[in-house]
Amino acid sequence: MQRFTISLEAPLAEAFDGLIRSKGYRSRSEAIRDLLRQQLGTHQLQHDEAPYCIATLSYIYNHHQRELSERLTALQHRHHDLTLSTMHAHLDHDNCVETVFLRGPTKAVREFADALLAERGVRHGQLNLVPAELVQEPHQHQSATGSGAILTHVHSTPKT
Repeated sequence: MQRFTISLEAPLAEAFDGLIRSKGYRSRSEAIRDLLRQQLGTHQLQHDEAPYCIATLSYIYNHHQRELSERLTALQHRHHDLTLSTMHAHLDHDNCVETVFLRGPTKAVREFADALLAERGVRHGQLNLVPAELVQEPHQHQSATGSGAILTHVHSTPKT
């Protein structure tokens, strides 16, 4: 842990304290750490310095739109290497909201999101990317069966 000091004008410090209180932070330090993580992640994504990411893609669509549900599902299956899971909820008699959880190369995740959001009938889409390091290595976990088997799987570790 490194310690550093910053100086702020009184009105800015008071406004920041009000903001962090409203968000439930217990200290300025934790709020500053979160702001720094967010800005560093944004910078990495904007400058193509984040080759891998974890992401959520949320959107609303009318499930009565001709074959739209099938097209969305087919698109997710074509990109099963990126798609971890999908959560679906019914908003009213016509509209549904879905969130797709994604992991993989940032460029591929963006291209998938662009293709899905471009489908006719998809509205209010939003992609949220978090830079990540994807590490695939064999190691041992305590399994439910107690076998202690060594399994290879991917760990998605957020950067910074």
